[in-house]
Amino acid sequence: MKVSTRGDYASRALLSLALGDDAGPTTVRHLAERTGLPQPYLEQILLSLKGAGLVRSKRGVGGGYILARRPEDITLADVVRAVDGPITLGDFGQPHTEGACDHEGQCVLLSVWNTVGDHMRRHLEGYTLADVASMSRGDIEWPTSAHP
Repeated sequence: MKVSTRGDYASRALLSLALGDDAGPTTVRHLAERTGLPQPYLEQILLSLKGAGLVRSKRGVGGGYILARRPEDITLADVVRAVDGPITLGDFGQPHTEGACDHEGQCVLLSVWNTVGDHMRRHLEGYTLADVASMSRGDIEWPTSAHP
């Protein structure tokens, strides 16, 4: 699975909101400045996040966006699903049952792809915005790659 630009930008925007949680609503312009994201694209992403119930908006003076739930209750999987849809390795289908494969090796590979997709989804569900905010502030260590 490759996290899309939308998934990355959505995560960066929500992390920024989580880091400034007590500041009240944040305007799109201010959020774009803090994150370095293009404002027009950020507006589209925030609408998707609002539709998924991850942010709320307030109009008028003092308006902007705020998290709709506590950072502890929003996982990176929630964010990616909100803007990219289901978290899967690909759209390969499900393995056939009882060994009825159409092509040599197909069922084995389908099972592997589905297992890897499940692992990625569970891994993203293991990180909340609160966790990432703590890492960003230096309160806890960043994850390290398993590869040298």
